[in-house]
Parts: sequence; C-alpha cells; structure tokens
Amino acid sequence: MKSNKLSSIFLLFSLFFLSEISAQEIQKGYFRSPVKPGARNYLSGNFSELRPNHFHTGLDYKFGGVEGEPIYAVADGWVHRIKISSFGYGNVIYLKHPSGHITLYGHLRNFNPKIHAWMKKKMYEAKLNELELYPEKGELPVKKGELIANGGNTGSSGGPHLHFEIRDSLDRAMDPLLAGFSEILDNIPPTPQKIAIVPLEIDSRVNGKFQRIELTPVLSGASYRIPETIRVTGKVGLEIQSYDKLDGAENQNGFPKFEISDEKGLLYTLHVNKVDFNFTRHFLLHTHQNRFTRLYHQPDLKFDFFTPNTPGTGAFQVEAGQKKNVQIRLLDAYSNSRLVNLTLTGADLDSTLADGGAPVSPQVTFFKNIMKIKVKQSDKGGLAQYFIGNQIYEILPAYQDTQSRTYLWDLRFGIPSKIDLCSEIYIPEIIGHFPVGKEHLHAKDKLRIRTEENSLLEDLYLRVSHSGPASAPVLRLQEPTEYLWNPIEVTWNVNGYLGDKSKTHVYQRAGNGARSFVGGEWIEGQIRFKTRNFGSFVLAEDNVKPTIAPIRVNAQGMRFTIKDNLSGIKSFEAFINGEWVLMRYEHKQAVIWSETLNEQPLKGSVLLKVTDMAGNVAEWRGTIS
Repeated sequence: MKSNKLSSIFLLFSLFFLSEISAQEIQKGYFRSPVKPGARNYLSGNFSELRPNHFHTGLDYKFGGVEGEPIYAVADGWVHRIKISSFGYGNVIYLKHPSGHITLYGHLRNFNPKIHAWMKKKMYEAKLNELELYPEKGELPVKKGELIANGGNTGSSGGPHLHFEIRDSLDRAMDPLLAGFSEILDNIPPTPQKIAIVPLEIDSRVNGKFQRIELTPVLSGASYRIPETIRVTGKVGLEIQSYDKLDGAENQNGFPKFEISDEKGLLYTLHVNKVDFNFTRHFLLHTHQNRFTRLYHQPDLKFDFFTPNTPGTGAFQVEAGQKKNVQIRLLDAYSNSRLVNLTLTGADLDSTLADGGAPVSPQVTFFKNIMKIKVKQSDKGGLAQYFIGNQIYEILPAYQDTQSRTYLWDLRFGIPSKIDLCSEIYIPEIIGHFPVGKEHLHAKDKLRIRTEENSLLEDLYLRVSHSGPASAPVLRLQEPTEYLWNPIEVTWNVNGYLGDKSKTHVYQRAGNGARSFVGGEWIEGQIRFKTRNFGSFVLAEDNVKPTIAPIRVNAQGMRFTIKDNLSGIKSFEAFINGEWVLMRYEHKQAVIWSETLNEQPLKGSVLLKVTDMAGNVAEWRGTIS
C-alpha cells in the first residue's frame, strides 16, 4: 500500500515536471498572429537582434507608419500585468496563458474599452498619471483572437509598431518566430558583414601584433570567405557582425544561431534561445560595442548560449607552420543558412616587425586586463620600468621596429603607479582593481567609488581623470564604450564649486556636448550619485522652471505642451476645483492631455503643476466656465 502511494506521488510529480518542461517550449499552432491574422505581416525587428543599448527580445510588427492597428490576443488567457508609461514599452499589456507562457504587447496607443476603463479607474484611485498593476487571474480574462488594444507609438518607440514577445513560465524571452506564424515569410539566409579576430591572452598575436582586426568577407558562390591570410599566435577568438532579412523588407534583423566547425567537424554552437531579463545587460559582454557577436567563451557571462560552455570554447590555437580551416554557419529561425570560411595560419612570436609610424606621445589601449603601450623609439634604450608598490619590474618591448616600441602588461600582476618608458614617464590613470561579483570600495583623494556584488560585468581596472576648473569640474570614468551591469555609487569631492547646490546636479556629457540628467545628493563639498554608464560627468545648475503652453482648455478636455530646458520633466499634476485629474503624457511630442473618469464635462478653476528633475516647479492657472 505504501509502495503504491509512493508510486502515485512519483507519477504526479513526474507529470507536473514534464508539463512544466513542455511549457518552456513553443508549440506551433498554439499562438495565432497578434496582427492581421491570416494576412501578410512584415517586421522591422526580430528576436536576438543587437540594438544600440539592448538585446531585442521580441518581434516589431510594421504598421506602415500609421497608429491604430488592431491588436489581438494570441491565445486564451488573462491580463497578468498592465502598465501605462511614457517610457520603455509605453502602454503595455502582458497576458498569461494556460500553457504557462506570457505574451507582451508594447507601445500601444490604447487598450480595448473594458481594459481601458478598468485601468483608468485604478489610476484615479491611486491618483497616479503612470501606473503598473498585476490583476488577479479572473479580473480581466481574454479569448484567443479578442481585440485587446490598438497599436501605437508610446514609450521609447521610434515609430508606430507593435513590440510583441513570448516568454516562458520563468519570464524568460523566447523567439516568437518559433510559433510558426504563417503571416511572416523568410527565405533569405543571413549575411555576414565583418569578421574580427581578437587576442585572448597576453602572448596572443594577430598578424604579429597584439591587436583586434576586422576583415570583410567576400561572396564566393553561395557562401562567403575571408581571402586574407591571417597569422595567429597563441589563443585567439572570433567575432562576427552580421544581419538577417525577411521577405519583402529591407530591415537588417538579427538571427539566433551560429555553428563553428573545422576540418574535423562541428566544434561548438552558439544559440540564443532564451533571454533572462535578470541579465539583459550581459548582452554587452556578449558583444563588442553592441555590433559584433563574440563567438568565444567568457567566464563572467551569465547567459548559457554556448554548447559546450567551457573555458576553452571558441579559443583557437594553431601550431607554427600549421593551418586551420574554420567554418562559421549562420542560421536564422527558419533554418536558412549561410557559410563563412576562413583560414588561420600558426606563427611564432616575433619581437621585430613593422608597426607603422611612431606616436608623438604614448598610445595606451586596454583589452580587459591587458594594458598596451606604443611609444616612439629612444636612444636611451628600450627597457621600460614598471613601478608597482615597492617593486620595479623591467620589461622588454613585446615587439618593435625602427620607429616604435610596444609594451604589454597584465594588470592582474599589479597596477603601476608610473612607467619609465626611457624617453618619458607615463602615469597610468588606473585607480584600482574592482573584482567582479564582490562588493568593493575605493576611497582616495577626490573620489569614493563603491561597487555592489552585481555592479560589474567582469573585473574592472578603473581609469579616472579629473579636468576643468573648480567652477566647472569634469570627471571621466573609463570610456563610454565600456559597460556596467548595474549602477555604481560615486562620491565626488568638488569643494571648490560655488554654485547653488540646491539646483546643481550631475549630468553625463556626451561627445557632442549634450547633457543628460544623472542626479545626486550633496554632502557638504561632495556630491554622491549613481551611474550605470561610463563616460564624462559634469555639474550643471538648473534654475529655470519648465514651460507650460496650453493647446486646448475647455469643457471637452485639456491639452498642454510641457518642456524643460535642461534636467527634464519629473512629474506633473492637474486639479480642477481641487480635484485630481488624470493627465496622459507623450514625451516625444512633449504633450499632456486629460482623461476624466466618467467622461463628464470639465468646469471650474484649473491648476497644473509641472516639476523638473532639479525641483523647479511651474504652475498654470485658468478657469473653464
């Protein structure tokens, strides 16, 4: 009897486990198209596409530049999550389905009347112009094919379209094209644009140098090849810049899979099949400057895209005088494929080779933990001295010619306080080593920097520089093309600054001079702020109130243009006869407009308050008779 009970429990557990596993996959035919079911659809973006600041996790359906496209539920379910916002996905609905999947519909112009009325009532109860809620299972049920919304251009959208996602029961994004939507056609294989070969260790060389090179493949029959001879020493890795096209559209999209082989057969695969939103910033570690996909293992990458996923995956090493033929197969979601062939030739280390003209001053670059310094030749010798603590290390050039010398240093062995390059002294701007996965605090001179356990993508050797007068100081952290996972805390000593601290905040300054608000709090002569981006930071004083310009104010509704000259809009609130009124916001047009709870006409005294990020408040008053 006891055995039968145990068997029953085991069977139930097994069935539950198998059902949960199957729920992680997308079954063809379960979902219908969210746009124009049964008619041809076109995409401007797809899953696994590399975007300037994120990994694209869904499909972008084209609307022909027009808002209002009907959006349908792809399967039975219920509204699991709903949000009205002027940024991100804008107005967005998440549906939960009996299969365990979640589908997302973003950048919506409006919800259907039932959902819209429910959401507006909740916003009036909370007195919030933007709101995110998680309805209970029975509150807002939907049927497969039901109209749930109309497409729009809300949030951080660059034009009218639907952003559509399918997520598994663990809220991980999956490739929606696996649903087999017959409305989308793709008979075009992916196209390679560039192949990069990169050194992976201090003794690695590409064409004799410690350098990353980019090569353009040429079409050869139905496949592509790299015609150049690539000489490699030590361990090197491959990176690829590429895109995919779908039938009837010129958009350069992404694709999910790479297979890398040599003469002996398949070596490893890279398959972007699920994206965990807890680690979305890790796509910055998965790519080179958001453009090239790295086809080699990285120990700190949280995504498990490689098979096998071992430290040696993707590291190529070829014996001197030998050749290795490498083949990269690019595969899209419809199994269209394209081959890229290249040959790596092994070479010995060579300390003497032509390296172009000599730089006027030391040319310093970094690749992870390696510091590379190229400097002009000197009649004073070539033995550089690295001063690390109480030790002095004498280093020969890694390679040189008659004009220049190149030195390589592994920062894991210590951070030099200065380097004597024979012809001149170089002072590195590195303030310290911040280990990945650990809390760390650096406090010295004008700066205090704290990292949390999940702040860094990989080990960081932080470079810092200070410039500008006391009245307009500039703090530079790393380069804008280097990245963090989550914010770090920076306390910046700017004792000489004499501006109005109550209105002064930190801004990140782009290369073109544009400033974006970061914030910060003052602690006497220091300002503390958090940043998730590297680059240049400055102080700016914002004493100017936002501007408010009425477009229409009458019984049928209110519409205003609101703008701010520097720090940006933080919040806005409207009242009629002292009663709160919901105001919707479209930041791209800088317009807000009213929505009453029961569509009743407006009447009475109007007060609109708009606050910017620096705390400046503008008011507009009027009367609707």
